[in-house]
Amino acid sequence: MLSEESHLADQELLLAADGELTPRDTGRVQSHLAACWACRARKQEIEAAIGEFIRLHRRDFEMRIPPSDGPRALLEAQLAQLAKPPQTSWWPRWSPWLRAAAAAFGFIAIAYLLSHAGPSRPAARPVAVTVPNPSLTPGATVLISRGAVCSEANTKNKAVPVALRRKVFDEYGIPAAEPSAYEVDYLITPALGGADDIHNLWPQSYAATVWNAQVKDALEDHLRDLVCDGQLDLATAQREIATNWIEAYKKYFHTDQPLRRFR
Repeated sequence: MLSEESHLADQELLLAADGELTPRDTGRVQSHLAACWACRARKQEIEAAIGEFIRLHRRDFEMRIPPSDGPRALLEAQLAQLAKPPQTSWWPRWSPWLRAAAAAFGFIAIAYLLSHAGPSRPAARPVAVTVPNPSLTPGATVLISRGAVCSEANTKNKAVPVALRRKVFDEYGIPAAEPSAYEVDYLITPALGGADDIHNLWPQSYAATVWNAQVKDALEDHLRDLVCDGQLDLATAQREIATNWIEAYKKYFHTDQPLRRFR
């Protein structure tokens, strides 16, 4: 067990989350995270806190924007009002500040209105991602024994922090993806020794394809049962689910299609 002194500092974890570490420090931190559950958990807490702050900040900003009905007319009226100098003696001294504030407000509001104005468009259909891109998601594991895997009571995947989820969507070229349409899934589930690493994560559609996230969840549970019953080697289970999870499903469920209950 690592001592308190051997854990990564919060500052290092924050720099790692922002991608601001040097290449040498990045390798050192990643190696430590691969072997230290405590530091991985702390890194996820930091990323979750950052994601929550961004969400709250965005919500606060959107509450300050004029409503969509008649936004351009309202904005023009507000800007015209700001452009009129008041008939008081303090205007010459404060007018530069007011003009700067008006310009800043106008820029932000116009940018928002241009992105939201116009007729509503139907929501984009989820892109069917059935298998991960091996160059982006080759899979990653931690050094853990079969006994340690099988003694873990909680076999469900841990929640992926919001910031990390967005990084995964960006890497797969779907930055505007609707989060509810996908499970940012572990290629090798932690219940089989999979690592909390972006190279072990990919966006899997819930319903856009027959081979969806629910089907893979069933395979993960089945492989763990086989490993813990002594019918399958842990390294073999990790390798087969990482190489091609669909082929692994067909092999271990003895079927060419997902079982009916997962359709």
